[in-house]
Amino acid sequence: MQAQLPALQKLVRQLQRVPYLASKNVYKVVAHFLNSDMKSVEQLCQAILEAKQSVKPCVRCYNWSEDADLCTICLSPRRDEKVICVVETWHDLLAIEKSGEFKGLYHVLGGSLCPLEGVGPDQLRIGELLVRLTEGVSELIFATNPTPEGEATASYIASKIQSSPISISKLASGVPIGSSLEYMDRVTICKALLGRRPF
Repeated sequence: MQAQLPALQKLVRQLQRVPYLASKNVYKVVAHFLNSDMKSVEQLCQAILEAKQSVKPCVRCYNWSEDADLCTICLSPRRDEKVICVVETWHDLLAIEKSGEFKGLYHVLGGSLCPLEGVGPDQLRIGELLVRLTEGVSELIFATNPTPEGEATASYIASKIQSSPISISKLASGVPIGSSLEYMDRVTICKALLGRRPF
């Protein structure tokens, strides 16, 4: 049937390329767009194009930044530049920010070590982090996900700074094993930050 509807088929194929969009929901999303008025669809397309053109990674922490080299967190004079919280993704950074507890800076690695999928240290922003740690940082907090990959990533980084005087800690227990930070409530993340312990 789709062969007779080439425009519809093209839209389905494009949506199937979107990560995290479950295949069973693709047709529901297609129906949503087709049932929406033209103005709403145009506004969505324009918003995507504008974000693509103006949003880019912060040159320091790799959080998203808009129309500036540094993100709003790195630019804020209220943040403690001596404390860096290491997260895997931007989603994890957002989850911690929602807790309202952390006042330091971040470093977004861009994922976690996973040799089976070809993700090694060179595919992450570990080298950039090690450079930042030479710039007066006093504490490093690992907020990598409590998964084998997240733990391996934290252990690898810690092994690189063993001789450093930097205090190293990680999120406290209470964070369920195998879960992702982006799906946790703010109270759980807040308690995990307050109860962090030496790595």
